[in-house]
Amino acid sequence: MDAAEDFRLFVSRRQQTLLGTAWLLTGDWATAEDLVQTALVRAWPHWRRIGGTEGSNGREGAVAYVRRVMVNQALDWRRRRWRGEIPTADLPELPVPAGLGPEVHHVLLTAVRALPPRQRAVIALRFYEDLTEVDTAAALDCSVGTVKNQTSKALATLRRHPALHGLRLQGSAR
Repeated sequence: MDAAEDFRLFVSRRQQTLLGTAWLLTGDWATAEDLVQTALVRAWPHWRRIGGTEGSNGREGAVAYVRRVMVNQALDWRRRRWRGEIPTADLPELPVPAGLGPEVHHVLLTAVRALPPRQRAVIALRFYEDLTEVDTAAALDCSVGTVKNQTSKALATLRRHPALHGLRLQGSAR
């Protein structure tokens, strides 16, 4: 399989997961799509090295590379973003995770989107992508202690949210 075909296969298999992570990072579907596209465009020139058919670190290297580009780009966009946008209360329709009603799902997503960017990134990578603390630290280019600290702060903020009172928000055992 040539590199172009391998890249197309990677994109088709990982696109939805990457898009979900990007949406959690940005809070906006259009920006999330741009973020995924930007990350994939940046990954393509390095494809053979990061995870193509001749890559030495396999498919996980490609996933980690694209994820790291997404997180860094989202943080960079956040720093440079024009602040004149008017946010909307309408969320796109998303599948509701098992056990959560639509109202709780809406409140939880709104609360996660209100977190500071680094905390939101940690929550997205740890609990949506189900990464370990070590993998999350690598994706964010920080220490495991920073990941633990940001996760703790984010979960504490979410637990204090009045509409989420009583919902069990626990860290992963990994």
